[in-house]
Amino acid sequence: MSMKILAVGGGGREHAIVKALARGEAEIFSVMKNKNPGIARASKDFLLAKETDVDKVVQYALAKKVELAVIGPESPLEAGLVDRLTQKGIGCVGPTRSAARIETSKSFARGLLSKYRVPGNIRFASFTDLDAAERHLRSIDYEVAVKPTGLTGGKGVKLQGEHLADGAEVLAYVREIFEKGIGGAGVVLEERLEGEEFTLQAFCDGKNVVPMPLVQDHKRAFDGDKGPNTGGMGSYSSEDHLLPFVNSSEMEEAVDSMKRTVAALASEGAPYRGILYGQFMLTRDGPRIIEFNARFGDPEAMNVLPLLESDFVGICSGIASGDVSRRSCEFRRAATVCKYVVPEGYGTEPMANVPIKVDEEGVQRAGAELYYAAVNEVGGEILTSTSRAVAVVGIDVNIDAAERQCERALRFISGEHIYVRHDIGKHEIIQRKVERVRALRK
Repeated sequence: MSMKILAVGGGGREHAIVKALARGEAEIFSVMKNKNPGIARASKDFLLAKETDVDKVVQYALAKKVELAVIGPESPLEAGLVDRLTQKGIGCVGPTRSAARIETSKSFARGLLSKYRVPGNIRFASFTDLDAAERHLRSIDYEVAVKPTGLTGGKGVKLQGEHLADGAEVLAYVREIFEKGIGGAGVVLEERLEGEEFTLQAFCDGKNVVPMPLVQDHKRAFDGDKGPNTGGMGSYSSEDHLLPFVNSSEMEEAVDSMKRTVAALASEGAPYRGILYGQFMLTRDGPRIIEFNARFGDPEAMNVLPLLESDFVGICSGIASGDVSRRSCEFRRAATVCKYVVPEGYGTEPMANVPIKVDEEGVQRAGAELYYAAVNEVGGEILTSTSRAVAVVGIDVNIDAAERQCERALRFISGEHIYVRHDIGKHEIIQRKVERVRALRK
């Protein structure tokens, strides 16, 4: 008999989760604030509601007699959805509110890593007082990354020397964070890292950490890593599950940092059960921790879940029950390239309610995977919101072949006011990253 599973969230990440659950023949019930057509079609039933409306989500879960819940986004975790579902006897893939602080509070996360001497931690200071933050900035002799302490949808972090030209602009942004209450009341000032970013995601059951293939995301809106920061324009993974600029020992260092973080959370009485996302910078001194997220990445979920050969429903059950083993988590040896179709202006002033035509059969014929994200289905028409609309993932023997497949499939998506960052996964941009790391290692 198939398991009744609740999927929470309506984006591309959640469509990837639902597709993976459907392969395991789960009976899927969904809660999402927008009508994602891919999720709606794969679900036996769905509720349109805010994912942070804990009472409504819990009532729906109980009414549908679900046995397990998979939480996609971070905001319901911060709202305590897992705590409430667990109290009602529903197992969860997603951490409790306390364990989710590894993402929802930058100051908690850095303090935890410091207390337990987790390898890969960096110099930082946390402030809830503007004057103290200003004094600290005047006392240091290194460039910083400025991070609001709470959630900002992946768009609140600004780097000195990149988004902020100099110390004066750093100070102005710190003042803005306090004056406008961006991400809550506080700021974390971290040393700015030089190197190349990569993402490591892992299944966690409170004690075991089972890594997935590495992925590299692209935050900048335009080709050549130009333009404003976004939630992520696309990403790629390699057939060897490493990346062209990351070797196996560097991956193992990152895995070790994640294992020690999970052990630290358990020691603090907040065992971590769910997906742990580690954002790392590969520096001349090895991998350093940029941040942790308490869920799958978006778009990174769309790189790894289509490669999962093991039963995702079984893995989710193992996470919730505290027993997920490495043997049950096998990934296909293939490369992936994901590119997002977004509305014009995304990253600054995106257009909303733009009609978008999707030839699903054409995408399928091209051999690629299609994921609906922040769209609304209204009267059979697909309309964009102000965020990412549709993701296309090419899957092939190597990155070059996967990128070409992705581009062939993108021809089957059309609309007047949409765009794609086309350089993701292309040989030239990846080669620049390889050369950058090679120069760092000298």
